[in-house]
Amino acid sequence: MSTLNFDFFYEWVLSNLKINLNAYKEKQLQRRIGTIMKQAGATTLEEYATILSVDETLKKQFLDYITINVTEFFRNKDLFDNFELMINTHLSTKFDSLKIWSAACSIGAEPYSLAMIVKKNNIKLQQKIIATDIDLTILERAKKGYFKENELKNVSLVDKDTYFDFKDGYYTIQSDIKSKVQFKQHDLVQGRYEQNFHVIVCRNVTIYFKNDIKDKIYLKMADSLVTGGLLFTGATETIYQPEKYGFKKIASFIYEKVE
Repeated sequence: MSTLNFDFFYEWVLSNLKINLNAYKEKQLQRRIGTIMKQAGATTLEEYATILSVDETLKKQFLDYITINVTEFFRNKDLFDNFELMINTHLSTKFDSLKIWSAACSIGAEPYSLAMIVKKNNIKLQQKIIATDIDLTILERAKKGYFKENELKNVSLVDKDTYFDFKDGYYTIQSDIKSKVQFKQHDLVQGRYEQNFHVIVCRNVTIYFKNDIKDKIYLKMADSLVTGGLLFTGATETIYQPEKYGFKKIASFIYEKVE
C-alpha cells in the first residue's frame, strides 16, 4: 500500500469529485481506497483515477464506499429515546417552533426518525427538517424513502403500521413523514453552514475525521445553533471538552449550546 501515490489521488479527488480526503483519518481511509481500487481492477491510483473518470457506476460506488453510508432508524434506541425526551423537556418549553438539521443523513433513516418524533409529539417546525449528505447518489435514494427490514429493527410494530407501507420486501415511508424532510447536498468539511438551528443531529461521522477537522466542525455547528439549541452525536463520539466549542453536556451524547 505504501507504493501507492495517495498525494496524487487526493488531489485528483478534490479537483474532480470536490471531496477533501485530507480531512479523513489516513490509515483507515487509505486501506479502504486500496480495497475498492483492487475491486475495480486497477493496480495503481493513477489507473483507478482514469477508470473513475469514464465509468459513472464505479465513480458512484467509490463515493458510496468512501462516505460510509451505514445507518438505521433510531440508531442506539436508548440514546434516541433520551434525545426525544430532551426535545420535549428542554426545547419545546423554550421555543415555539424548531429548526432542525440532520447532517450526514445517508439513506434518510435519521431525518425520517426525527420527522416521526416531530409528528408524534406535535412539535411545530419553522421549516422542513434539513437533511444533508455529501453523496448525491445516496440522497436520491433517501428521497425515495424505501428501507429494508433490518434498517427498521428499532421501529415498533405500531410505528411500522402507522408510518410505512410494505411492498415487494421494502418498507416505504409514508408521504406525511416524507413531506417534513428536505434533502440537500452538503460537505461538512468545505461547505457553508446555515444558522439559527435549534437541533443538529450529526452521528457516527466525525469519528472518520482527523482531530483538527473534527474541532472545526464542532465549532461551526456551535455557531450554527441558537443559544439553548442541542447537538446530538453518535454513541462513539463523546466530546471531551465541550466548553471549548461553546457546549455544555446535558445527557449522554447530547450537548447544549451555551452563551
